Amino acid sequence: MIIIDGNSLNLEKFIKVVNYREEIQLSNDAIKKVNRSREFVEKIVREEKIVYGITTGFGKFSDVLISKEDTMELQRNLILSHACGIGNPLSEEIVRGIMLLRINALSKGFSGIRLETLQTLVDMLNRGVHPIIPEKGSLGASGDLAPLAHMVMVMIGEGEAIYKGKKMSGREAMQKANLEVISLQAKEGLALINGTQVMTSVGSIALYEAINILKLADLSCALTTEALNGIKDAFDIKIQNLRGHSGQTKTANNLIRFLNNSNNISKQGELRVQDPYSIRCVPQVHGASKDAIGYVKNVLETEMNAVTDNPIIFEEEQEVLSGGNFHGQPVALALDFLCIALSELANISERRLERLVNPSLNNGLPAFLTENGGVNSGFMIVQYAAAALVSENKILSHPASVDSIPSSGNQEDHVSMGTIASRKALEITKNVKKVLSMEMLTACQAVDLRGNRGLGDGTKIVYKKIREFIPKLENDRIMYEDINKVEEFIFNDNFLTELENKIIIEI
Repeated sequence: MIIIDGNSLNLEKFIKVVNYREEIQLSNDAIKKVNRSREFVEKIVREEKIVYGITTGFGKFSDVLISKEDTMELQRNLILSHACGIGNPLSEEIVRGIMLLRINALSKGFSGIRLETLQTLVDMLNRGVHPIIPEKGSLGASGDLAPLAHMVMVMIGEGEAIYKGKKMSGREAMQKANLEVISLQAKEGLALINGTQVMTSVGSIALYEAINILKLADLSCALTTEALNGIKDAFDIKIQNLRGHSGQTKTANNLIRFLNNSNNISKQGELRVQDPYSIRCVPQVHGASKDAIGYVKNVLETEMNAVTDNPIIFEEEQEVLSGGNFHGQPVALALDFLCIALSELANISERRLERLVNPSLNNGLPAFLTENGGVNSGFMIVQYAAAALVSENKILSHPASVDSIPSSGNQEDHVSMGTIASRKALEITKNVKKVLSMEMLTACQAVDLRGNRGLGDGTKIVYKKIREFIPKLENDRIMYEDINKVEEFIFNDNFLTELENKIIIEI
């Protein structure tokens, strides 16, 4: 059970709820804060004060006053009119993340929502009622309005949801889960959809994948280094300490541990004086990505515990302030950075893969790592496909956050496009995992052809795992199946747990 208090959510807890269906519960302190905030909102409505989003319309209609009698209709209409999402549905994991993040933000007690409304969202998450939320339609400012409206639709008995693996109407899903639909009251519709939870959920899942990728990128490089009789001296910690970047030092430490006790690597001047940059400069390149991803983690965990709606209820001061915490720029910039950091891991991986298969570069191995070339193409098109993914990543790494387009009658005249940045980052993680899987598969073949004289402490673990289900390539076979198997069995929490139980990996 994860206790939700609005202040202590982190990536680890997020993943437990999102991927492993851990249940949540509001803290007693959060319940008190939510109730006090709601009491102040109801006082505003009773006294018919003019407060944006409570007794007025929204966006360009902020100067239109709404009577007490029309308040509930206003909130319902807000949800119906804003549910303009398009595209494929977001995954159940992403939707669970959206719900969790919105619950956490509302539990801080600055949004004026009723406790029973918030508890409905908690119960939906715990019982597995997952609203169908289209992936596109958010500008990333004024919050993720369109996709979040699809979440709220199910709460009011509209829209569609997935319940126990089946698609059905929102009302039916609520009934099957034994939950009552709600009637939104003053401020509640706006409180539920005005926030950055969609971009933060997608971004956090991409971040989790990125952290796992960091660990395996170093391991993949180490395996290639062995296959090419690479020089270990470039990873010497004395070199890294002279520059002082944390990620660089961590990467070098990982490589030294992975290659410890290897009989395949060489010393400076033994076979050659220097290795190419794609091996020699891995601490600097992978390390820079580590530092960047560390920055992204700090931004996203801050955003997980942030108040991001508008207006904000300051119950203790008895005031309501309208600001711009819904603007996704901090997240958008970080996720664009994540795209770049991930893409660089694939860029350098593909260059190492090229060195493995190219007879002009692979230090005596057969062309495309096949002993019967001509009849067999070997790993020729593995590199070709990796190059395609790397080039796609370069396009996806174009920053979304530098774009903006005005909306709402030019009232909302600068937006973040953060949700687009998050979706790009998640797509890039998929491509990077494939490229690294290709490199590891190719490196195993190269190790076998070179004549394995004894792998290092870390590389032997991944080599053994891959060879459990993929034999050495003797003649051409269907390659995409092998690539997919590497990804399936290596890029998962079980293998990473097994690996980290045997060897320290720094990120």
